[in-house]
Amino acid sequence: MSLLPAGKRLAFAAQGERLCLGVRRAGRWIVCPYGAVLDGASAKDQCARCAQLDRSRSVAADTMADDPRPYGVYLAYFGPGLLKVGITAAERGPARLVEQGAVAYAWLGRGPLMAARRAEALLGSALSVPDRFAKAAKRAARGALPPVPERAAELAQLHRSARELAGWPETLEPVGFACADHTELFGLDRIQGEVAELGGMTPGAEIVGEVLTGVGADVYLRLAGPGAGAGVEAGTGAEERKRGTGAGGDAGVVAVMDARLLSGWVLGPAVGEATTVPVRAAARGAGEREREGKGGQEGLF
Repeated sequence: MSLLPAGKRLAFAAQGERLCLGVRRAGRWIVCPYGAVLDGASAKDQCARCAQLDRSRSVAADTMADDPRPYGVYLAYFGPGLLKVGITAAERGPARLVEQGAVAYAWLGRGPLMAARRAEALLGSALSVPDRFAKAAKRAARGALPPVPERAAELAQLHRSARELAGWPETLEPVGFACADHTELFGLDRIQGEVAELGGMTPGAEIVGEVLTGVGADVYLRLAGPGAGAGVEAGTGAEERKRGTGAGGDAGVVAVMDARLLSGWVLGPAVGEATTVPVRAAARGAGEREREGKGGQEGLF
């Protein structure tokens, strides 16, 4: 967040190919031995073989059940009806909530890893609380958030319901309800109106614009000048395709970029004055309750 303050101008280009970051061990990345080239449109920054190696010793993949660290169980709010349960190493504090772009959150309990896992599973089976939401659902919810007291009330109700469940793990210490809200941290008041989406980078593609704010991995930009991008693309008709930053389009389109798509690229200065990656209209109303995939979450701990 501090590296991309509101008002900062970005102007960079992708150089060469997007390469796998390798495997993370002891707090650092070990270069991919395969020199694998990654898809520019994927949020994954590892090739399949490096990802498999990472998951061979991973709490997220349940292959590190002997982790002795204490874990916190949290409830995260992304919008009305979009509440999830998750766990994170207690030593990380709220970092995981910030990474996910949680609008608000509350701690539910703290204790050993397996007790935290049982509590997470209990909420899923007894209260149908999911452990993830699709990126599109999170983005859509940010544009129509209720007042802070309403968010806190929804979290408080789920917190009460969770604590009343039978089968709460004995070794998990309950945490009293306290709502933390990220409105100011994320600058949520700067996300207004319709927001387009930036697609993946390709060799030589450029992004030029001014930072409005950042929410988790999402960076909101006001794209520079006439001619930026190739127009706002959508599959819903010509009217939507007319809007945007293509030739003859409106300047200053606001678009959101998933910063994870930049991982693995070498970035250099832009030579042009406009964004050349695809700019498309955000999907509406689809996938609010979708999960982000069948595999375990990455980078949880």
